[in-house]
Amino acid sequence: MPATKNRERAPLTRERVLLAARALADEDGLDALTMRRLADDLHVEAMSIYHHLPNKDAILDGLVELAFSEIEAEVGGFGVDGAAQDWRSALRTRILGSRRVLLKHRWVPVVLENRGVLVPTMARYIDGIVAIMRAGGLSFDLIHHSLHALGSRMYGFTQELSLDGDDAAPAGDDLAQMRDFVPNLAAMLEDVVHDDPDSTLGWCDDQTEFEFGLDILLEGLERRLVAERTR
Repeated sequence: MPATKNRERAPLTRERVLLAARALADEDGLDALTMRRLADDLHVEAMSIYHHLPNKDAILDGLVELAFSEIEAEVGGFGVDGAAQDWRSALRTRILGSRRVLLKHRWVPVVLENRGVLVPTMARYIDGIVAIMRAGGLSFDLIHHSLHALGSRMYGFTQELSLDGDDAAPAGDDLAQMRDFVPNLAAMLEDVVHDDPDSTLGWCDDQTEFEFGLDILLEGLERRLVAERTR
């Protein structure tokens, strides 16, 4: 029997498309994620992808869904075991678990901010966050305020501070010019050094800073909870 020219390929599925899209975004960034490039990586025609995901927005939403599925596996599910005894620790652990996944897929925060969608796995993640706080005795009113206070930190990242327009801190001539105009800000930027690039999701999203802000918020929520209970 003559050898076949092409090795038999796995059938194209929605999951296979999304996994390829994730790999492409991880390796080359979101800008490289085009339907043509994705089709090339899958060795199919672009029209074949449209049967499973109709456009790039659908792919991005699917990637968010995939990311929160990975988060669910990373944190051992979205349940609330032990949260009633130590809700702050449970919430901190959940959020830092989410951050570990985002550090593997650094484009996820960009998609979350740009798309603004609530896919099912993301909704269940938020539901689990609410359940942890509820198990700890927080009222729904305090939980609602808490979610606003946590903002993107709830998912494991913080939005960039608008200190400059680049991905890195200003240096050299830029800092020299800043010293004349905003000396205190320039002094702070010179003093703050992020020397662990693997821990960041942006210049102002250092791991230490992230945990510092998270702990301040959780400590504040604990004080609010105690105040509610003593009224």
